[in-house]
This record gives sequence, C-alpha cells and structure tokens, in this order.
Amino acid sequence: MTNLKVGILFTASYLLGGIPTGYIIGRLKGIDIRQHGSGNPGTANVYRTLGKLPGIITFAVDFLKGFAPAMVAMHFFYMQGSGNFSKGHWWIPVTAGALAIAGHIWTVFLSFHGGKGVATAAGVFMALLPVPTAAAFAVFAVAVAITKHISVGSMSAAVALPLLCLLLTDKHQRPFTLLALAVCALLFYTHIANIRRILKGKELPFHHRKDAAAGGGKAA
Repeated sequence: MTNLKVGILFTASYLLGGIPTGYIIGRLKGIDIRQHGSGNPGTANVYRTLGKLPGIITFAVDFLKGFAPAMVAMHFFYMQGSGNFSKGHWWIPVTAGALAIAGHIWTVFLSFHGGKGVATAAGVFMALLPVPTAAAFAVFAVAVAITKHISVGSMSAAVALPLLCLLLTDKHQRPFTLLALAVCALLFYTHIANIRRILKGKELPFHHRKDAAAGGGKAA
C-alpha cells in the first residue's frame, strides 16, 4: 500500500459520493429537482416529485456511491486488528466511507449543496457492518410503515444502527460503531428542516405528489 493509492481512494470516495443522482434524473425528466418539493435532490423528494421508478433508481445509485468505495477500502486497504496506520488500519475504510457521505451532502457538483446522506450512508455501512445495517433497514421499514414519513424512518434507522452495532459486532469493529454514532448525529443535522415540519404537523408523506414535475414551490 502506498500513500498515493490511499490518496486516490479518498479522492475517488468523495467525488463518487458527490455525483448528484437525483439532480441528474430530474434533468433527464426536464426539471431541476431543486425547484420542486423540498428542493432536496435525494430519494424522498425524487420519489414524491417524479414517481416510484426514478425514486428507486436514485436510492440505488446513491446507495452504491457509498457501498463501492467502502467495499474497496475493506477488501484492499484493511486488515482486521491491524495497528499499523500505514497498512490495513481501520482509519482507511472509515475515512473512505465518511468522505463518500460528505461528498453526497456537500457535493462539489452542486455548489456544495447535496442530499441528506441517508442512502449513501446506508451503502457505506452495508459494506462495513452488513448485519447491523440489515437490521437497521428493518427499523427503517417499520418506522416508514407506521408514520408514512421517510424522514422518520431515516432518523429511526440512524439511531438504531449504533445500538445494533454494539449488540452485533466485536471489539475489532468498534471504530465502525463510532462512525455510526457520528453519522447518526450528522443525519439529524441534515434533517433539521424535517424535524421542524414534523413538530408542526406539516411533513408530507413519502407518496405525496401534489407538487409533481409540473408544479412548483417547496412544499416539503
């Protein structure tokens, strides 16, 4: 392993994470997704504005933006239990995953205004901690089924993931659990507007399409 290879990994992680999937899909449909619904180029807003298939595609690509760099880091730049910072240490996959998430939220391609990081974070943790992440997906599904709000499901999963990591991982994976805690706090930060709308009873359900591609304004 060389510093150059690690540098390339980190740069690629940020740039890959920064690909504005929802914005690109919106442009292919003839709209700027940032001018519709919540104005956020993420899965929920694409789903509400453009429909089920564009929403699923947005989630899948955003998920892969996190999964791919984290998985590469795990396979080629990580050895469990390594104490050598220059070879196989946990900080490499942690940093690669964090940069992919940061790239999505603060994308260089949209003047550093991107999505909320949920799908990309899910991809990162599926690579780092697949069993706790799969359980967190179940928490997400239950929360959305009960509340009809993707934001509630996202925040519920964000809280559940660090707890599940503590229950389902060993000591060698504790740094990944710390990353989960940090990302949990970050996702609550990116969902501040959603939290305010929830408290006011104004958060739209995930299936709402009143704005649609022909509408306007930022209603959600």
